[in-house]
Amino acid sequence: MNKQQAAFIKTVKTFYKKSGRHDLPWRLTTDPYKIAVSEIMLQQTQVNRVKEKYAEFLKAFPTVQKLANASLQEVLSHWSGLGYNRRARFLHAMAKTVVENHKGKFPQSFEGLLALPGIGHYTAGAISAFAYNMPVPIIETNIRTVYFHHFPELMHALNGYTVNDKELMSYVAQTLDHKNPREWYWALMDYGSYLKQSGIKIHRASKHYAKQSAFKGSLREVRGGILKIITKNSVSAAQLQKQLSFEKDRIDQALTALQQEKFITKKGSVYSIA
Repeated sequence: MNKQQAAFIKTVKTFYKKSGRHDLPWRLTTDPYKIAVSEIMLQQTQVNRVKEKYAEFLKAFPTVQKLANASLQEVLSHWSGLGYNRRARFLHAMAKTVVENHKGKFPQSFEGLLALPGIGHYTAGAISAFAYNMPVPIIETNIRTVYFHHFPELMHALNGYTVNDKELMSYVAQTLDHKNPREWYWALMDYGSYLKQSGIKIHRASKHYAKQSAFKGSLREVRGGILKIITKNSVSAAQLQKQLSFEKDRIDQALTALQQEKFITKKGSVYSIA
């Protein structure tokens, strides 16, 4: 380890000791199910919004068995307000797979976690680190911000070049705390969040950065409105049009997409949760 890396590690750990978010509920457990719930909820959603929904969701589904045995309609009703409802369906499918294929116990290997429905490289690595304290190199938006900020040699990205995560991963691996990766990643994420709140927005230097599209007026808003209604009662397209302020063709477009993705089914003129 060189002096630059040692100074970087000291900076991150010092910040975490003084200003880390030590009381986040998903940091007070090593249950892989609860950690999986938090990680999937935190995708594209702010921490403060997740905290409340996390407690509510786990009250309804305290174990992976409870979630697996629930209907998709029940899951979506407790997910309501978080958006990106595909995440709820992935979480539900993941729970079913864990119960049916793994006797209700999460795989302990990175490869086993990665094979679960809806679990990508980052989420598998996060569960490995936070549940099992395994030193798996992972990258997410706050981690990217920290490394771009502290390693000037990466900053040529701001001159038109974008950094691929494979290039950045070598920096993550070289500075990874193999004794306590769990706390190291918490520290990186908290420090990255602090940097962004301080006005340091250099995530566009990443080749993997994609600006989130506006929710208002989007098809996501239409889909969310439809699902919020259908999780309570089965309805027809005509009834949806009376309850929603969107144009008919937008509602029809969203209904078609939701059917294709097997969120909803249609029997006669009535739509229901699949």
